[in-house]
Amino acid sequence: MTFIDRFVRRRTAHCAAIAALLLVPGTLSAQEDRLAAKLDGQTHVAVMRSLDAAREHGLPLDPLVNKALEGATKRAPGPRIEAAVDTLLRRLEVSRAALAPSPSERDIAAGADALGYGVTRDALASMRTIRPRGSLAVPLAVLTQLVASGVPVARATIVVAELIRRGARDEQLIALSDDVRWYIASGASPEAALDVRTRGLNAVLPPAPAAAGAAADFSNNAPGIQSAGGRKRP
Repeated sequence: MTFIDRFVRRRTAHCAAIAALLLVPGTLSAQEDRLAAKLDGQTHVAVMRSLDAAREHGLPLDPLVNKALEGATKRAPGPRIEAAVDTLLRRLEVSRAALAPSPSERDIAAGADALGYGVTRDALASMRTIRPRGSLAVPLAVLTQLVASGVPVARATIVVAELIRRGARDEQLIALSDDVRWYIASGASPEAALDVRTRGLNAVLPPAPAAAGAAADFSNNAPGIQSAGGRKRP
C-alpha cells in the first residue's frame, strides 16, 4: 500500500468518526421499539420518561436513545442506564442554553458530547458568539476529538475558538483533527501534534478580526475550563 493509499484510508476513516458524532439515526418509533426489546420494564419506563422530558423541551432524542441502547449492549444494570440517560439529558439542556438562540439538534448533541469531555458551558457560549450564525456541530465535534486524543481541554478549546474566529471551514477543522491523531500515532505528544498542525493551518487563514477578543485570554474568560482532558465523564 502506497503512502497516498494509507493517507486516503486514514482521512476517510477519521471523517467517518467525525460524522458518527453528527449522525442522525433512524425514526424515533423504530428506536423506541429497540428500547422496548433491549431494556427491562422498569428501565424502559424510566428512559421513556426522560425521552418525554426531552421532547417537551425541544431537545434531540436520538442521543438519549443511543445512550440507553449502549448501556443495554454493555449489559449495564438498569439504574446505571437510567443515571447515564438522565445525565445526558441535563447536558443537552445545558448545551442548548449555551448555544442559543437557535441551535440545531446536531449542534445541541455535539455540545453535550463536548460537555461530557470537560468542555465548559462558557466555552460553548463563547463559540456561539464567535460564530453567531451557522452550525457549530463540526467545530464542537472536532474539539471533542482533540480532547479525546489527549489534548488538554483548555488548550483544545483555545485553538478551536481561534480557528473559527479566523474563518476556518469545517473541512479544515476535520483535517486538522485527523492530522493531529496521525502525529500522535507517530509518537508525538498530543500538544506538540496540535501545535504543528495548527501552525500549518494558521499560515493559510486570514488574521482574526481586530474587534474580536483575544483567544489567548479565552481560558481566563471562560471560568471552569479544565487543564486536563481525554477522559469522558459518565
